Amino acid sequence: MAENAAEVLVGGAVLAAAVGFALYAGQVAGLGAGIQGGADTYSASFRSVEGVSVGTDVRLGGVKVGTVTDLTLNAETFRADATFTVDDALALPEDTAVIVASEGLLGGNFLELLPGGSPFDLEPGSEIEDTQSSVSLLNLLLQYVAGGGDES
Repeated sequence: MAENAAEVLVGGAVLAAAVGFALYAGQVAGLGAGIQGGADTYSASFRSVEGVSVGTDVRLGGVKVGTVTDLTLNAETFRADATFTVDDALALPEDTAVIVASEGLLGGNFLELLPGGSPFDLEPGSEIEDTQSSVSLLNLLLQYVAGGGDES
């Protein structure tokens, strides 16, 4: 009987640890309550979205305010069209820019919103025109090694 009680206690502790780990992993991955209220959807067209995928963070001032929900290739313009959500509590100015930013040399990429100074706000569902694509670190290194920069 004492053996069964010990097994039940150990099993309960393992189960509690597994549930705690799953909750922590969900918060780190952004599956929790990242956006408290609703979310507005916006779109943008990029020359390259290298390093961005569905589920990638959309940040404003370093704070996660949304998520990339769809990436498609526009067959007419040969550009990558991204659809993403932004917390509906944020009113984005109509001259807002969106760039593909990097977390660092070895970090992943994310979409960063750079709000402008326009007194007029973007309508939910509209396209953000001012975009900047990701910069390929490998291409920059190859240009440097090949001496592709201007010599002064």
